[in-house]
Amino acid sequence: MGAKVLERFPAGAPRGSWPAEEYAARCRAEGRKATVVMDLKSDAFLVVVPADED
Repeated sequence: MGAKVLERFPAGAPRGSWPAEEYAARCRAEGRKATVVMDLKSDAFLVVVPADED
């Protein structure tokens, strides 16, 4: 079971800004199973979908 990264966002977004969550919400509105995860090594939020979805 794997995941495909759709987009990555730096963790240092301005206070009150959630670009990864907003992007994932748009993907979910289109019917995709998007989830936001944190990549600690790169200090970034990743928007991912199951590998078999795309």
